[in-house]
Amino acid sequence: MLKLKRYLKPYLILLVAGIVLLFGQATLELTLPNMMSDIVNVGIQQGGITSAAPQAISGDAMQLMQMMMSEKDRTAVEESYEPLSMRADRADLMKQYPNADENTYVLRDDVDVSAAEGAFSRASYAFIQVMQSLSEQSGAENASEQDGATASIDFSKAAQMMGMLAMRSDNTIQGAIDTAAATPEMMTEQTAAVFVKSFYQDLGADTDSIQTGYILTVGLKMLGLTLLLTTCAISAGFCMARLGAGVGRDLRRDVFSRVTRFNQSEMDRFSTASLITRSTNDVQQIQTFLSMGFRLMCFAPIMGIGGLVMGLSKCPELAWVLLLALTIMLLVILTLFAVALPRFKKMQQFVDRLNLVSREELSGMMVVRAFSNQKFMQDRFESANRDLTSNTLFVNRAMAVMMPVMTLVMNGVSLLIVWFGGKQIAESNLQVGDMMAFIQYAMHVIMSFLFISMMFIMVPRASVSAERIYEVLSTENRVKNPEQPQHVKEAKGVVRFDNVSFRYDGADAEVLSHISFTARPGETTAFIGSTGSGKSTLVNLIPRFYDVSEGSVSIDGVDVRNLSLHELRDLIGYVPQKGMLFSGDINSNLRYGDKNADEETLHRAADVAQASEFIARLEDGYETAISQGGTNVSGGQRQRLSIARALVKKAPIYIFDDTFSALDFKTDARLRKALGQYTDKATVLIVAQRVSTIMHANQIVVLDEGRVVGIGTHEQLLDTCDTYREIAQSQLSKEELA
Repeated sequence: MLKLKRYLKPYLILLVAGIVLLFGQATLELTLPNMMSDIVNVGIQQGGITSAAPQAISGDAMQLMQMMMSEKDRTAVEESYEPLSMRADRADLMKQYPNADENTYVLRDDVDVSAAEGAFSRASYAFIQVMQSLSEQSGAENASEQDGATASIDFSKAAQMMGMLAMRSDNTIQGAIDTAAATPEMMTEQTAAVFVKSFYQDLGADTDSIQTGYILTVGLKMLGLTLLLTTCAISAGFCMARLGAGVGRDLRRDVFSRVTRFNQSEMDRFSTASLITRSTNDVQQIQTFLSMGFRLMCFAPIMGIGGLVMGLSKCPELAWVLLLALTIMLLVILTLFAVALPRFKKMQQFVDRLNLVSREELSGMMVVRAFSNQKFMQDRFESANRDLTSNTLFVNRAMAVMMPVMTLVMNGVSLLIVWFGGKQIAESNLQVGDMMAFIQYAMHVIMSFLFISMMFIMVPRASVSAERIYEVLSTENRVKNPEQPQHVKEAKGVVRFDNVSFRYDGADAEVLSHISFTARPGETTAFIGSTGSGKSTLVNLIPRFYDVSEGSVSIDGVDVRNLSLHELRDLIGYVPQKGMLFSGDINSNLRYGDKNADEETLHRAADVAQASEFIARLEDGYETAISQGGTNVSGGQRQRLSIARALVKKAPIYIFDDTFSALDFKTDARLRKALGQYTDKATVLIVAQRVSTIMHANQIVVLDEGRVVGIGTHEQLLDTCDTYREIAQSQLSKEELA
């Protein structure tokens, strides 16, 4: 994947924005369980009381609480509170606390309340301890009455009772104070919240309104964060989708551009089916990874680590449950991927194979039918299809095991947390809201591992696809543009082969050996020889479909390797052995030679190529639709349109690579006669198998096993070249030879 990282540079802003938004989304998701915990702990259990230090407290209640405090705590409380009569906002406070009087104390605005909160928390817990001690002393029948003391306290009577208790030689109060000082803050704070509610009720405050207000406030905050979270998620998805789509577009463009510049030697490295798969399916894999997989790759670690940290901070006592779940999930994931990962890497190879078989079947349908080999091709397709299907099923079955296992782990973790968390709650070591938040954090951690496991599915396929695409993009063309190209100032079309030799990559023997000749404007140079003698290879050296191994090919004295490929091929009108038409109409196919050609040029080229007659018979004429490859016209018609396309170009050099073989003798003769007039100033090179096609050429080059065995006119070669004579005698009668 890193080999293609340069494609991310144009979308760096989208990438950074997406990562930032994902971080924001994860942060917000990790915040919500804490707020839910606050609603349960504070809003429901504590009645909306957020501080252990009351905002206002009656004189009796203050006296009672100070009895339960150490000297240090009493000093801290005295410094934090002042009488109601000293407050400037006395009127507002009286509305809030209707039963308040001159003996009421109010928390000062300019103090740090943490010391007062600690003091009231310990005092409240100490009071409970004293009440429990008195309950044990007074007998079980009064236990229920004493246990409910905090529900409704007469602070005046309670203060008198505690004063009497303090006068006795009893260490009950001091023991309770010492116990409260040694008790964890969580337990004392929970007790203090209940007392603060009682303080407010004693002053006539509407505690129900306080509770409702707190729940609504936190709930609205949660709603706002949820909307913000949703915005972050949608925006992150948009950024990653744009990133994936943009990179996918650029990759398809560059792969297609690279393939269109491949020469035959590069095309031989890849099958057509493989190139199609690489530019479609492989690019799609990378696009999917960037738009979805990369999002999970960024989001899952943040959620996993954040959920783990937040969960342990909420309830460290249950850390072992989370560790157990992670261990089980890790073992399951590693086991599954040890089995499935090799199959993932083979997936694209099976897709390649299926595309290859499908393409061969569709392209060679006529041959398959002619030989009645439908069963053979069906078996080939079935074999490739079965391999891909079985591989896909194996992978999907392996991955299908993961979801039930993850569900089992999540439910098991929830059960363990509730079971052991309930015991912690019973011992007042944990609050209900904290346990609920811990469950959510545990689910976040497990889901993050599930996302990571999905990455193990996407990353291998994307990596294989990236490697396959990089292989195409990194393939260097052997035929390159020169760094400092030369130019042909006035193109005449003189083509010269000077001691040219050529061999294919990796071949032991030369295909062409020491070829030398000159083709001049206004003349026709023909090439003939047995099958495999190198005729087509020779003419393919002129437009640099291949580069010579030795010697040189020049046009107007300039080596073709020193010309830019565009300028070189702009000088040549080329007609390949197999007439290839493109989807569109006849007009668009003819204008492929020159997109600016006028109607007169098109009609003139069609006349010379002997195509006007059959075009005129068509209902739509030059607007007649042509299917892909020209399969809706005959082989001869397709060949004539290919010739007309090259003639539209009006180039100084024309190459006809065994172009006339699909034409009947009558059409061939008419075409050659018209061609002679149309190309009277151009250099014409013709590869042919029929002697009748080239017998009137100005120069005939006879090839045999890659070597020139004769050059001359038809009459000269009959006298001097045995190879040509044998070919001519095998095709022409004695009268025609004479």
